[in-house]
Amino acid sequence: MKLVERAEQEKELERILAECGEGKGAVVLLDGPGGSGKTELLHRAAEAAQRRGALVLRASCSRAERALPFGVLGQLLNTVPAGREPGARLQTLYGRLTATAPAQDAGPPPPGIGPELALLLNDVAGAFLDLAEEERDFGHDRGAVDPDPEVDAPPAEPRPAPGPGATAVPGRATAGPEGATAVPGRATAVPEGATASLFIGIDNLRHADPRSLDCLLYLARRSASARIVLVLADDTVAQSGRSQFRTELLDQPHTRRIPLAPLTEEQVAGLLGVHLDDQAAAERLAPEFHACSGGNLLLLRALLDDHTLGGGVRKEGYGRAVLRQLGRLDAQVVAVARAVTVLGTGHPERLARLAGVDTGTAESALGLLESVGLMDGPVLRHDITRQAVLEDLAPEERDRLRQTAASLMYEQGCPAPDIARQLTELDRPGGDWSVDVLLEAAEQELLAGRTHRAVAALAAALRARTDQEPGRAAIEARLVQVRRLFDPAAAEHHLAVLTAAARAGDLDSAHTIDLVRQLLWQGRPAEAGPLLERLREERPEPHSEVAAQLEDTERWLAWTHPTVARRTHRPAPGEGQRQRPGGAPRPAASWSRPTALLADALVNGRAHEVVGQAHQVLKDRGPSYDLTWPEEPALLALGVLLCTDSPDTPAWCDRLLREGHTPYSPTWMGLLSATRAEAALRLGDLTGAVEHAQQALNHISPNAWGVAVGGPLGSLVLATTRMGHYDEAGAYLTRTVPKPMFDTRYGLHYLHARGQYHLAAGHHHAALADFLACGDRMRAWGIDVPGVVPWRTGAAEAWLALGNREQASRLAYDQLGRPGANGARARAGALRVLAVAGPATRRPQMLSEALDLYERCGDRYEQIRVLADLGAAYHELGDNRRARTHVRRARHLVALCGAAPLSDGLLSFPDEAEEPATAPGAPVGDNGLLTDSERRVAALAVGGYTNREIAAKLFITPSTVEQHLTRVYRKLGVRCRKDLPVELATSVSEAILAQEA
Repeated sequence: MKLVERAEQEKELERILAECGEGKGAVVLLDGPGGSGKTELLHRAAEAAQRRGALVLRASCSRAERALPFGVLGQLLNTVPAGREPGARLQTLYGRLTATAPAQDAGPPPPGIGPELALLLNDVAGAFLDLAEEERDFGHDRGAVDPDPEVDAPPAEPRPAPGPGATAVPGRATAGPEGATAVPGRATAVPEGATASLFIGIDNLRHADPRSLDCLLYLARRSASARIVLVLADDTVAQSGRSQFRTELLDQPHTRRIPLAPLTEEQVAGLLGVHLDDQAAAERLAPEFHACSGGNLLLLRALLDDHTLGGGVRKEGYGRAVLRQLGRLDAQVVAVARAVTVLGTGHPERLARLAGVDTGTAESALGLLESVGLMDGPVLRHDITRQAVLEDLAPEERDRLRQTAASLMYEQGCPAPDIARQLTELDRPGGDWSVDVLLEAAEQELLAGRTHRAVAALAAALRARTDQEPGRAAIEARLVQVRRLFDPAAAEHHLAVLTAAARAGDLDSAHTIDLVRQLLWQGRPAEAGPLLERLREERPEPHSEVAAQLEDTERWLAWTHPTVARRTHRPAPGEGQRQRPGGAPRPAASWSRPTALLADALVNGRAHEVVGQAHQVLKDRGPSYDLTWPEEPALLALGVLLCTDSPDTPAWCDRLLREGHTPYSPTWMGLLSATRAEAALRLGDLTGAVEHAQQALNHISPNAWGVAVGGPLGSLVLATTRMGHYDEAGAYLTRTVPKPMFDTRYGLHYLHARGQYHLAAGHHHAALADFLACGDRMRAWGIDVPGVVPWRTGAAEAWLALGNREQASRLAYDQLGRPGANGARARAGALRVLAVAGPATRRPQMLSEALDLYERCGDRYEQIRVLADLGAAYHELGDNRRARTHVRRARHLVALCGAAPLSDGLLSFPDEAEEPATAPGAPVGDNGLLTDSERRVAALAVGGYTNREIAAKLFITPSTVEQHLTRVYRKLGVRCRKDLPVELATSVSEAILAQEA
């Protein structure tokens, strides 16, 4: 890597080398954190000295050799060329040194230096000085030329006499007060063109053995007037045992400290610009690279390699660089780094206890980790750092650290979710307290919407309990409840174990009730039935919560799974709020009471009586609901609104879809999307129905839907059939569905949709069989109300297709007499069948009433069918003007609805215009009589929108809509909206855009 940001330091080293040629020795301390480029800068300085003709001696310290006395000195001597007398003397001295200093542990040196060792170290320093002098003469003789020939050599001057602190050795050089050495009989003049004679470079000084450091100090004190440059690469943070060495070294007047700081973001951008050859990309990547590396050159090189290999931060590159950087640090710092990766925070006291060091050491280690770019304040810079460090640990050590961390956090009263993050990583959490912490953490994570963390905590609690320990079944039951929120298929794997526990009596009644619901969802009534019977036989204490929940569950079963429901007394309206003796309301789970109330109303055809309660349930829906079955009250409330054709049903669905759910639940979103698809079908929005049904199946896989898959799948079949996409509808019908689905209300929707497909495809007998199968089930289950599925209307249409008008009329009259048939949709469907099956003279009256009812419901698809029937009826009666009017309205609605088969049928009607042509420039259909506001209202009315929908689209009140329509009727001379000219609806979207403008 090019040292583009170390140019100033390189120039400083060049100046020092040049000054050394004038007889000015220097000690250079390259001081900076790991990864700051010290090694590369030392290498560059050595190359520069070699180019100047100096003898280069180099050594690299290692932690493994720290216990070897004079190991660094030995490395230096190994690089001395053979044949030099000072070199041979150094080898002899080295042998004597190693003989006097046995190997020691890598720790602080023993206090003091004995006389014998002091003399030897002085001799070694003198030999190095002699080597420098000899190298000067040798280099001068071979013609070494200083890179800067204009620099004049200083005049020769004698070396000073020995001073204080110097040791005189007979026949040897002596050191003066400035650390210079006089060698008798040697020339002291510096010839012209001379340069540094000896360059000593030592890397990773922090790992140098103590005796070599003593030797370096001896040499440093004597090199001020010698042609020696001593360059030492060291860390900024002093390690134990080296503070005295650094202090004495820096006290020397010829020592120069060159600090190396991590790169700033601007410097990172400059470095990237050189290596990427793209300044724009460098500016864009610089913040991310600096954030990940902290300016550490080693990490930056790894990030560059990762970027070259495809971008992003990779464990193979950046992760390995992190481990390399850690490998350069002391064991205590590495222990603190591992503690940080486990705890995820830089809390010094907790880290110290986990790492097994004192608090001061932990704080120093944190500072060092930040200086080398691994931490940003109290946290790790990147998650890859955490992964790399953890994966580098042995599994046993990793588990030990996590268990110890969890125990420390529990002892210090940390929040349960924080402790649980340690315990969830263990194969089996230890400690009697761990299960309680995990269960508490799971509930807190659920309330915060972090479902996956809640599942991890419950799974860890389950691992902490053996099969024989009490309470294990309750933990697994709660795990199933939570998993069902986002992955019902995964929850199914626990059902067999829970069923066995329930049979053995190890599962309480509340969890058994929930297990019954889970089994029924997965289409396993054979297992759910016996458990339900056992609950009924146990007869829980009256007015208890379990008794209330079981009673509410029975009412819910009567609506969703009638085959397993007990036939009990149907309470009258308001009876759901039974009182306990003394007037206290009965206890029940938060989901069960509204669920039972709404389900009971749907079963008994009293949905119109609980519309207010349904709206209240939707308003109150939120995280306060019990997480057991959080979607049931809201889904049943929407079911009530659907059965009563409430116009705000789609708006409620859209609102709930936008709000989501706390905790987030794909199951809830899927069920809600399926309900929205059904609402779109009831409005004739076929494209929207397909979109929402497909979204429902995308939220959770079809296999995870269980028996409820009949809802979205039935909507897809019905919508695509009405759009004329018969191949697509047939493909949906080939999908495998659970057989028990046909024993639930979801199967009714599926059967009805399949019957409509067969009817559209011309398979009239198959269609009749499906519709009658719906009827048989609904009658047997006691839910034969038109709001579920209009099976009588479907069967009547099949009889009409088969030519049996009498059977069709009988079914239509039967539907008009059923409970709940006073609703607009049920009555409109029956009237249309009676009109089509009856004489032509009676058709317009019944079809007009049916059209009004469908307009009230907002169902464009059924409006098209009735309009087409009205057009056919008027055409048969000879009233072609009215026939064309209704057909044109039907064609316009077809364009909004997308029902291709109905469009093809409408093309067969004649459309000759009998009215006189409109005057040029006059608005079509009103001859300029209507104002802009009236024309917009009339256009939407012709388009089939209800007064409330028109008010919402034009941002006016329904009363204003009625006033506008009254004036439009008067001006155009018509009596009602069905007589409005179809030409007014040439562009509904233009009317809305005009209003918005």
